[in-house]
Amino acid sequence: MASTLALSKALHKVVNNGLTTEHFVLRPFQRADLEAFTAYRADPKVAQYQSWTDYSYSDALALFEKMDYAQFGAVGTWFQLAIVTVASGTTPTQLVGDLALHFIDEQQVEIGFTIAPEHQGKHVAFEAVSALLDYLFIELHKHRVIAITDAQNLACCRLLEKLRFRREAHHVKNIFFKGAWGDEFLYALLKEEYKAKQDA
Repeated sequence: MASTLALSKALHKVVNNGLTTEHFVLRPFQRADLEAFTAYRADPKVAQYQSWTDYSYSDALALFEKMDYAQFGAVGTWFQLAIVTVASGTTPTQLVGDLALHFIDEQQVEIGFTIAPEHQGKHVAFEAVSALLDYLFIELHKHRVIAITDAQNLACCRLLEKLRFRREAHHVKNIFFKGAWGDEFLYALLKEEYKAKQDA
């Protein structure tokens, strides 16, 4: 088990510096992100399998103001991390999507991801979620990571399976969603499974 000091440093790493991948930085949201965040969340294609139908700037602002990144990692909390492009020369960073983290308890985390329509199909989610899993399992030493998705969201299912998640459950008509009962899949990945696949 990791020391308390090491875990504290790992948690502060995300809040202070973010996680850097080859093409992106995963970092806490800033107020300047909210206009672009609102724009892609309001897109019907993005909202199709999400809990909202309409999404306004006031919704984005309320979410932003509810998040206290000083509490990042606390049990029971939800946080969003912005996925932004790495600045290059005179090209500014751009928000291309976001990751959701729910710290279920001390050892388990639920994740989610949303990518702006114009950046879908470009491996953004795969690169971002891969880095997030590495952080959760290797740096935070979490035992289990789960993801829950609408059973009809085939793109999400394909991505999770590409990331080696197991489909643990098929919940049949368990959620009343946008006027109809719908099915959900529960995916999960254990730390030992993740490490074994990384070492293979």
